[in-house]
Amino acid sequence: MKNTYKKTNWAVALTCTALITLNGCSGSKEAGTQGSGGTETVPSFSLAWSEYPSWSVFGVADANGIINGKKGELGPVEKKWGVDIELKEAEYDPCLSMYGAGQCDAVCITNMDILSPAVGRPGVMVLPTSTSFGADACLVTDEIKSVEDLKGKKVYGLEKSVSEYCFVRNLELLGQKEGDYEFANMDPGAAALAMQQKQATHQAIVVWNPFVMETLGKRKDVRVLFDSTKIQNEIIDSVVVAKASLEKEGGEAFACAVIEAYYEVNKALADSAKRNETLIAIGEKFSNLGLEQMEKVVEQTQFYGTPDEGLAVLAGTELPKIMDTVVSFCVSHGIVDKAPSIGYGDAAKAEDAAVRFDPTFIEKVKHGSAK
Repeated sequence: MKNTYKKTNWAVALTCTALITLNGCSGSKEAGTQGSGGTETVPSFSLAWSEYPSWSVFGVADANGIINGKKGELGPVEKKWGVDIELKEAEYDPCLSMYGAGQCDAVCITNMDILSPAVGRPGVMVLPTSTSFGADACLVTDEIKSVEDLKGKKVYGLEKSVSEYCFVRNLELLGQKEGDYEFANMDPGAAALAMQQKQATHQAIVVWNPFVMETLGKRKDVRVLFDSTKIQNEIIDSVVVAKASLEKEGGEAFACAVIEAYYEVNKALADSAKRNETLIAIGEKFSNLGLEQMEKVVEQTQFYGTPDEGLAVLAGTELPKIMDTVVSFCVSHGIVDKAPSIGYGDAAKAEDAAVRFDPTFIEKVKHGSAK
């Protein structure tokens, strides 16, 4: 069964700090590879990824030979940057646990979920991959005519996740008080199934794709009350590399290789001759969705598909404001005990930040050099 779960809370990873002590700070090792001139040794680093549209890109990069996700074997992008990338695919929560425990160097994660592990393992967002633009939605039955009709009813979704964040932020934008509404914790797949089965208790749910698409497809009397289009760029899917891994030999080249692999697949998406086959390939990695469904998916999960789009996020003036909002939500909802330190720019500008948003690696890829 394909994994469709993304952006869950950090309850399973609260033992990160202890595990870091047991496992060390990084999953990076040296890899011996056979080259034309004999055996050469290059630094090896690992990336943990789970199925989600812009993260499944890395599975496609491996399948298409852009990189070789097996340890000790190099694809052309890895050879260019002189590093070995080991891909570790798992469901989302195990990926987060791996990262928190120091069992991988980098992880595909949201800007919200990176806050908790950063307390024990500082991280650097080197690549924003996409933003939710309708992929997270509040679905309601015909009985619900307006947001006020949700008062006194349970709205089911995964608490301490971007589902709850999307719900709360939309209430704020609609001039509503969060305290007047009840967000009931429930697994998104179970919540979607309950609504699809027309259980009377489930008149309102907040879920993400593919559950949004599945539920709307199965019930014509269900509609979107509000969704993440109102909070564009606030939910950021990304690749975060541990600060300690970046500081190792080859660490910066590893970040650059991951970034270039991502953009190479996006080049194929932007090419009309290759778009369909690329979307199908991503769909095979994400919930086994077909071409028509994937067109809808990438409409609602907008990729930051070029270096300029990535730089607009990491170097943009809106990001600090967005992160203030995200951090405030996480503190007020008990996702983190206290606000971690946030920094923007290269290490010299924010050396001690628990979470740093650094555009310099995209700049290096854009100009084709790690220097």
